[in-house]
Amino acid sequence: MPNKTIKSLYSVHPAVAYAQAIINNLPKTTGRSLAEWITLVKKTGPAGEKERRGWLKKNYQLGGTTAAMIVARVEGKDAEDTDGEAYLKAAAGYVESMYAGPKAALRPIHDALIALGLGLGSDVKICPCQTIIPFYRQHVFAQIKPSTRTRIDFGLALKRAKKKPPKRLLDTGGLAKGDRITHRIEITSLAGIDAEVKEWLKIAYALEA
Repeated sequence: MPNKTIKSLYSVHPAVAYAQAIINNLPKTTGRSLAEWITLVKKTGPAGEKERRGWLKKNYQLGGTTAAMIVARVEGKDAEDTDGEAYLKAAAGYVESMYAGPKAALRPIHDALIALGLGLGSDVKICPCQTIIPFYRQHVFAQIKPSTRTRIDFGLALKRAKKKPPKRLLDTGGLAKGDRITHRIEITSLAGIDAEVKEWLKIAYALEA
């Protein structure tokens, strides 16, 4: 995807891509398209989300995840969770919301980190969530989190790093908890994105080759 617009900076989140694949395969796996399932539920299904999910599972032997996706779309909900186009539109909104109001001054730091991440390689994917912005390769290798009005926590996945991180890279407890992000760097200005930040971001990226 060309990086020419704000929208194109972002890629579809892996979870959304997975859900979208399930939706796209509905005709093959269930005999009906999403639109056909929505029509069926509205026409002959019970009222209530819980009841509809149970009805689909009992009467049509659908799995819980598939039934939940269909019912959510029947209710007009969660399009961004199962549709790539809807997700990309929502993703830009997530970022705008994160830096609205008192955190607006952090946006230049965010933008610089995004540019730095995308500059690592064409396989880097930026997939915003509502409170964090993960960087993916095979898995998450870094993430941006505007934690306070004056600080971004730049997280890195360094579980397999052979080099010992400096004191500046704070332990998140991720190693003990089994989380992807194991260390974070507190960044309060553009000057804070220095050679050390760039070096350790490259290390995190390389670990996900």
